[in-house]
Amino acid sequence: MKSLTSRRARAIVVALAAGSLALTGCSENKGTSSNKDSKKDQKEAATQSKAVTYADAAASAGPAEEVPGAKPGGTITVFQESGLSHLDPGQIYVSDAGQVANLLFRGLTNFEEDGKGGVSVVGDLATDSGKSTEGGKTWTFTLKDGVKDQNGNVITSADVRHTIERQYAEFIFDGPTYLQTWLSGAKYREALPDGGFGSKHLPDSVLETPDDKTVVFHFDKPRPDLPQTLAMPGYSIVPEKSDTKERYDKAPVSTGPYKIAEYKIGKVLKLVKNDQWDPKSDSVRHQYVDGFDFQFGVTESTQTKRLISDQGGSKNAIQLTGGVESTQIQDVVGDPAVNKRTIKGYQPYVQVLNFNLDRVKNKKVRDAITYAVNSKSLIAGEGGAYGGDVAPNLFAPTLPGYEAGYDPYGRLKTPQGNIAKAEELLKDVPAAEKKLVFAYNNSEQGQKRKVAVEDALTKVGFDIVAKEVDSASYYEQIGKVDNPYDIYISGWGQDWPSPATVVTPVYDGDQIAEGSPNYSHVNDPKVQELIHKALTQEPTEAAKTWIEAHHYILETVNPAAPLWYTKQFQLYGSNIGGARYSTESSYIDVTRLFLKS
Repeated sequence: MKSLTSRRARAIVVALAAGSLALTGCSENKGTSSNKDSKKDQKEAATQSKAVTYADAAASAGPAEEVPGAKPGGTITVFQESGLSHLDPGQIYVSDAGQVANLLFRGLTNFEEDGKGGVSVVGDLATDSGKSTEGGKTWTFTLKDGVKDQNGNVITSADVRHTIERQYAEFIFDGPTYLQTWLSGAKYREALPDGGFGSKHLPDSVLETPDDKTVVFHFDKPRPDLPQTLAMPGYSIVPEKSDTKERYDKAPVSTGPYKIAEYKIGKVLKLVKNDQWDPKSDSVRHQYVDGFDFQFGVTESTQTKRLISDQGGSKNAIQLTGGVESTQIQDVVGDPAVNKRTIKGYQPYVQVLNFNLDRVKNKKVRDAITYAVNSKSLIAGEGGAYGGDVAPNLFAPTLPGYEAGYDPYGRLKTPQGNIAKAEELLKDVPAAEKKLVFAYNNSEQGQKRKVAVEDALTKVGFDIVAKEVDSASYYEQIGKVDNPYDIYISGWGQDWPSPATVVTPVYDGDQIAEGSPNYSHVNDPKVQELIHKALTQEPTEAAKTWIEAHHYILETVNPAAPLWYTKQFQLYGSNIGGARYSTESSYIDVTRLFLKS
């Protein structure tokens, strides 16, 4: 999301009955902190659950409102510990690549922010946020005139069709699946096995492109969340002429203000201005700086040290998805000059310890782990109260339907772990079932988490076999259906303010597939029933059903032990202008940055 302009926004409040990464909804691959007052933080977090408004053509027209004091020129340095998960838009569902996507790519719609927690959906490549008919079953989008990709090719409805159809291809496995399943059902790949690269295409009764500028979606039921879905980075446009299938991940074509000048996965990424981008067509993004130079392999502790010292090139640097390293937080908050160079906010992520239900089949084992895990120790590694709060359940404070007091495993009373209860549950469990393979992220943060989990579970009698997984491919590895791990930490956040965007992608058995965020492989008939029920209800009734589903999942299935809610606390150099917290991404807003001198 970006800055919300002062132009009119059509006050259509998004219905929360249907839909919801990476906006934010997506997998988390870092999270650190806000301020010490957790109750105040949670109150502020509730602003992120505001209903989103859908904007009209006036609000969708460019250029974006100028950022006060902005100047052109210079290059921003971006510190990042791990390589990016993907750069093929269709594969983007993790926050690191989502940040970069807003510099490189454009979709039919996008999110725009007012800097006060308010978010609207605007037309990006489309002239507005979409027009619905038939009660929300049909949506029509008209493309803006003359928008080009970096090669000078005008984006047409054929490119939009291609972008959607390629999501059906087997090589696309890591991105969102909302649109495909809405159009073609849970087994959507069977509807278009070659992803539109052959002679077959989706029928006009599903996806219609009557002329070069018009795209019409036809659904079998109302899809009021479609404009928000299309704003996700995973649905950014891939120009048909430029698509290289699997190889596109290494050299994607830009439609945004910047393009790739050099890219070596996990080593080098240099962005420069895209001279084909027209600010008059874009109500969201800016192109103030000449480029971005990404430095990978820079640990959070090193990032923090460099940004605190604020010497040389570090004055022009930002953190992408990293945050202030926990042991240096006091060095930041204790120095007013440094502290004023921070952005803070509650993230939408719930960090959990997933159980692979194909391997950890004994619920007593899962319950014992849920009681035993030490959230207090884990949060200490994130920066204490600056890093997060104990999570008693699977819904974040940013999500509609969040119940602060819902705590079936007593996480709030015993955040350090309930050893006695865990041991009681394990007394008759065979030793073989207490041997667990624990996959952990090999980042600096992942190492801390590994120690905390291993220590807590060993205390109650588990035999933990820790397996290191490369940070850049971590979510890809745990997202494999036949992965060799029993337990692993993941973080998930709403794709937009609706429980559907948490419950459906993470706990729906129809979503079990390679790269799916159903990391625990939940496949329960009752969960399916409640999901299908909620998706067809009016918002008020649906809210009750989502809460019922949440309770059933956590208490009866228990696919994951809730650990903590994450907060964001990022630092940037003194020469960075325009920095602010993005409610949509839960990181620094990269679309409005400039260098002061």
